[in-house]
Amino acid sequence: MIIDIHNHIVAGRDLPAYQASLLNSRGFHGRGNPGVTEEAIKRAKWHGHSHIEVLDQVGTDIAFVSPRPYTMMHSEKPEKIVHWYCEAVNDAIALTVKVAPRRFQGIAGLPQCAGVSPKETCAELERCVKELGFIGIMVNPDPGEGDGQTPPMGDEHWYPLYAKMVELDVPGLVHSASCKNPRESFHGHFITEESIAVLSLVNSRVFEDFPKLKLIICHGGGSVPYQVGRWRSQLRGPNDTENFDERLRRLYFDTALYNTESLELLFKIVGPDRCLFGTERPGAGSKADPRTGRWYDDIRPMIEAISWLSAEQKENIFHKNAARIFSRFRPPS
Repeated sequence: MIIDIHNHIVAGRDLPAYQASLLNSRGFHGRGNPGVTEEAIKRAKWHGHSHIEVLDQVGTDIAFVSPRPYTMMHSEKPEKIVHWYCEAVNDAIALTVKVAPRRFQGIAGLPQCAGVSPKETCAELERCVKELGFIGIMVNPDPGEGDGQTPPMGDEHWYPLYAKMVELDVPGLVHSASCKNPRESFHGHFITEESIAVLSLVNSRVFEDFPKLKLIICHGGGSVPYQVGRWRSQLRGPNDTENFDERLRRLYFDTALYNTESLELLFKIVGPDRCLFGTERPGAGSKADPRTGRWYDDIRPMIEAISWLSAEQKENIFHKNAARIFSRFRPPS
């Protein structure tokens, strides 16, 4: 079985139209109707292909579907439009799962708002898990989208969310969203903020205070493993009994790295037992490499070709780690 934990929703034109109406009116005319139906989900295409066709092209059996992060408008005001849009996206993900429950599972977006406590996201988190049957959540480490006002993820600011995640036993995909800094694209912002999140968490008490917390850092952990030597020198606290690598292994990582060398470094440094197959396909890497003709985000063949990984380790990466970490996931019978 191949489980891709890092997929984003393919929902057609209704969600973007709804988002535009909320941004244009700033909620003056009320919540409105997103208009997303089961039929719209079935008709939705990505570059001319349905989501299931995209999965079939690369042999993915099950995709864990989350919102498209850069559209989540966490830094917009008023806060109510962020909540309304997030709820609409989560409802659309629920319809995606309903239409094809053997191929999709839901990862909830959170209505995170710049300068607001993560506690305010817990009601939507509970709704998605208890009512919609979602198995995990996506967490934006920078809901201000470049404003620099949100503490990094090792700060107690995040503790209300961590407590609710542990209570419900849901993992969090740490995935940055949009960015309003004109000197940085949102693609670059992904790597910046996910790297900041890793270093902050490693240098914090989060896992002492929440030993059952499960966080998965997207895009291979930002600058991990490429900068790991420099990061090892930055571990704070002379009385810390663990080294950087030991603390790093309290986190999990996806495999959305589009070259074999980086994948190998990730597996060697954090271990295959901490890595989950994730491609972000369809997404930013869904382009053909002009040198080879292969899609950058067709990662499965790269992992399968790493000769020093055992068959068991590859099985762990491709599906067993996901089944273990996402405890609410039930494989289709």
